[in-house]
Amino acid sequence: MSPRIKNIALSSPNALNALLAFGAAADGGGIPKITHELMHVRASQINGCAVCIEFAARALQEAGERPERLLAVAAWRETPYFNESERAALALAESATRLSDRADPVPDEIWAEAARHYSEAQLASLVISIAAINTWNRLNVVTRQMAGYVPNP
Repeated sequence: MSPRIKNIALSSPNALNALLAFGAAADGGGIPKITHELMHVRASQINGCAVCIEFAARALQEAGERPERLLAVAAWRETPYFNESERAALALAESATRLSDRADPVPDEIWAEAARHYSEAQLASLVISIAAINTWNRLNVVTRQMAGYVPNP
């Protein structure tokens, strides 16, 4: 399999700038970068976006994340590696990624658990971060972008 176009973000510089600005809006909300990246890995796993999984995994490795946590993101509920606030963020990321899987995509109990750990500004940061990675996932999956793919010149 090869990409349908070389690189969607580079093919549309205005879109790239807008996407980068949108993603940056999630920064600085008092959420650790590691939490954002863990959510990015999980949403990207759900959406099948290898490019985004690789990108977030590298960011986590560069931040010094332990390999066992990175390897266990897909099964975060069944491991002892994540604290309560990270679990709340991962649950929110899963629900917000799987919008069509249930009548109430983000049930009150998932939102309430996230709200127990995060302020309103932090919740906004989480939701923006989830929306941003889902946008990147969709762009990359639709155009079949591949992790580690280097096109022939």
